[in-house]
Amino acid sequence: MKTILCKNDSQWIEEAAGLICEKIMEKRRGAVLALACGRTMAPVWDRLAALCGEGKLSLADTRILCVTELCGAAEEKTCRHALKKGLLEKTDARSENCCFPDPGAPEEYDALIEGLGGIDLAVLGIGEDCHIGYNEPGTLFDSRTHVQKLTDRTKRQLLNRGFTGDDMPETAVTMGIKTLTDARDILLLARGSDKAAAVYQMLYAKTTSYIPAAYLQIPLNVTVILDEGAAEKL
Repeated sequence: MKTILCKNDSQWIEEAAGLICEKIMEKRRGAVLALACGRTMAPVWDRLAALCGEGKLSLADTRILCVTELCGAAEEKTCRHALKKGLLEKTDARSENCCFPDPGAPEEYDALIEGLGGIDLAVLGIGEDCHIGYNEPGTLFDSRTHVQKLTDRTKRQLLNRGFTGDDMPETAVTMGIKTLTDARDILLLARGSDKAAAVYQMLYAKTTSYIPAAYLQIPLNVTVILDEGAAEKL
């Protein structure tokens, strides 16, 4: 696992966007990206959009697979909507090349991934309870795409996305831990001191189902990009 510590937001964004661009260009055509859709990703998407606008990047042939989707959420609060507004409408990425997991048939997502030849790069955030995707504590390493019951702590984090007690989703469909760790490369992005404890556990805790992000210690192809807040417990 490679860890990159950034001194400011600009460096953090440049490092993250640069690595994504590198992986897309390595493939030359038809790279398969698995993208998380949390608030951590927004500035990175903005930078990718700027690079597309400058003619330095094209996402036209890139297959984009959303890592998660919230079950029963209003359209404007879904991961699909976040990806559309944050990336699709700002770049040359094609909507027909974007796919989302179906809570009614989660196993079909893994079949799709296999049919595409696997994931070239998975770009992930980390939850305060160490979830990746929405693989909450207790998720087994060999899990594939599945419907996951959300913890109370995750629901509190979702308040930052405009959910309330009345419309808070109880479940989400998520790529499983094995689905994610099978990616050829993995990029984990974390910003802010609220993620510091989770980052510490990800890097140093035992690989146990109660600390899902710690399973990222197993694959060799993981890069972690942190700001000073997220790294303050290291």
